[in-house]
Amino acid sequence: MSYSLGIDAGGTYTDAVLLKDDDNTIIQSSKALTSYPNPLDGIKQSIDSLDPICLQKVKVVSVSTTLSTNSILEGTGSPVAMILIGNYDIKQELPTRHYLQITGGHDHNGIETNDLDIESIKSFALAVKDKVSAFAISSYFSVRNHDHELRAKELILELTGRPVVCSYELSQDLGAFERAVTAFLNAQLIPVTERFMKTVEAEIKSRGIDAKIFMLKCDGSVIGIQSALKKPIESIFSGPAGSLVGASFLSKKETCAVIDVGGTSTDISVIYNGVPEMSDSGAVVGGWKTRVKAIRMETSAMGGDSHVWVKGKDISIGPRRVIPLSRAAVLYPDFLEQLTTNPIPPKIRLGINYQPTKFYLRTDYETLEASDEEKEVLAAVKMHPTSTTEIFNQIKKYPSSKVLDSLIQKRLLQPIGFTLTDALHVLGEYTERDVEAANIGADVLGSLADMDKYEFASHVKKEFAKNMACDLISFFLEGVDKEEIRKIFDIQSPAKFKVEVPVVLIGGPVAAFVEDLQEILDAEIILPEYSSVGNAAGALAAKGIRRFEVLIRPASMAAPDWEFLVFSEHGKSNFYEYQEALDYAVTMGETTVLSYMKDAGLDSNHIKIDVKKEEIIPLGWKTPMETKLVVLGVGNRNVDQDCY
Repeated sequence: MSYSLGIDAGGTYTDAVLLKDDDNTIIQSSKALTSYPNPLDGIKQSIDSLDPICLQKVKVVSVSTTLSTNSILEGTGSPVAMILIGNYDIKQELPTRHYLQITGGHDHNGIETNDLDIESIKSFALAVKDKVSAFAISSYFSVRNHDHELRAKELILELTGRPVVCSYELSQDLGAFERAVTAFLNAQLIPVTERFMKTVEAEIKSRGIDAKIFMLKCDGSVIGIQSALKKPIESIFSGPAGSLVGASFLSKKETCAVIDVGGTSTDISVIYNGVPEMSDSGAVVGGWKTRVKAIRMETSAMGGDSHVWVKGKDISIGPRRVIPLSRAAVLYPDFLEQLTTNPIPPKIRLGINYQPTKFYLRTDYETLEASDEEKEVLAAVKMHPTSTTEIFNQIKKYPSSKVLDSLIQKRLLQPIGFTLTDALHVLGEYTERDVEAANIGADVLGSLADMDKYEFASHVKKEFAKNMACDLISFFLEGVDKEEIRKIFDIQSPAKFKVEVPVVLIGGPVAAFVEDLQEILDAEIILPEYSSVGNAAGALAAKGIRRFEVLIRPASMAAPDWEFLVFSEHGKSNFYEYQEALDYAVTMGETTVLSYMKDAGLDSNHIKIDVKKEEIIPLGWKTPMETKLVVLGVGNRNVDQDCY
């Protein structure tokens, strides 16, 4: 008998599930706190709670994570330099201040429009190499010819040794700026993903488990670990994808909506007849539109560990994730006393970074770039909870909120604060950690808002439930202003929104919200068994999918039957016969898909390949003006396991 192991490393918890392969049933699950900045301890603890005898019979390990998504949402990814080659019309702020725009690029037929400015690339790379962890390159029409991206990549690797990501490697869609952002985010996530996947791989091997390791992608499919390391951007929504596939698997509902509440974010998605609804355009995360194929979803920076803070009489939730007070009290023995004696900051300073319940920890991330003031604050913060008052006593002044923000974004500081998790501890609905710390925090913050601790905790929970319902309705009512939808939930009325598909709840704290959502919405609310580890279950329920896209066009519209160009992720090829070009494209697609499946460790005997062709043939033309091919391969990870 063989087993499969699913692991999900979220912002708060790392979950693990054991699945028996012969009947596709979960036999055991476990949860452990996610460890920062190294996730190893959380992974170890989650696996340690599982049956060691069954673990030795594990043949497949599949992993999902929200760490990449959280890095983008929180703006805490590694610093990256961006190079834009060609005639970009930049009308919005770039995601980095380290960028270069130079001449070069190609036209729609892949013909060079300008020479590549090699000297500017050299000067820029040498100037910023010690300030960034990676480079992202995007060239105009690189989907038609990626020669300039490759030449720039080779030069930067030679000069800096830093990782380099090209936009053509990630997407074959038009949209030069969106491809540039995709390459940037991918480069930003390389260190995070590499650390995470190598940690998982080392831990599995250290236990003597001989298993294939997969990672869940944001389209609900799985890929091999090596492919995941090359394209970490494809894992940005692997957590939500896992929850969607896992919710359908656990609830046995092939059609359902899913609300997944994690530590950092709440994600809404839907699956119809067992197939995740895909986004028509690239995934949007952290306000940036990408060219990454992903499930369609609504995500908000509001989770169980979102910071709850008070300014005046206003109570705000999020957007940043913090360590809950109830968890900090378990991790640091002296924290309760610190929390009890910490003075309330002056009213003029009260804000997201200045709260009587806000503390900071120094992480072990490398300081690549910091101002003198940032270095001064870092020197005052210890590896144990440090209040702003203690920082003041060290440096003889209050650090600016802007400096604290910057250090958090660079992952050099980890904040502690009051959260929804703490509110649930106060209400007795979730008591896994230190209840006293949560009560102290609610007492202090409640007093600022003229509430007792129970009123304060209840208010936080109700607002969170309304936000969840708003996210769900906003998902279905595309084009309707979300703020206007949210206002409706504050109106006392017998009218309710009706949702005609079942709504499945996934995530650690969701059991506390079943009744709240039933009061707010007219919908079937489902809390399946193992809902708290739904993402880990989804990592095991997914299949391997590889999509390969090809475009065939005449080299000249004036002589459409004379020469044909074939564009793909492998570059540009020329043919004089249309059928020859078509045969080449199909063969190349099938070969690429099979090679991918083999490299990913998928069983070649259980791979299905479909070829879809779309043609545009104007009246009177003998051959198509444009042919789009999509070669889609679907495979199982285990010959003995007919995965969902």
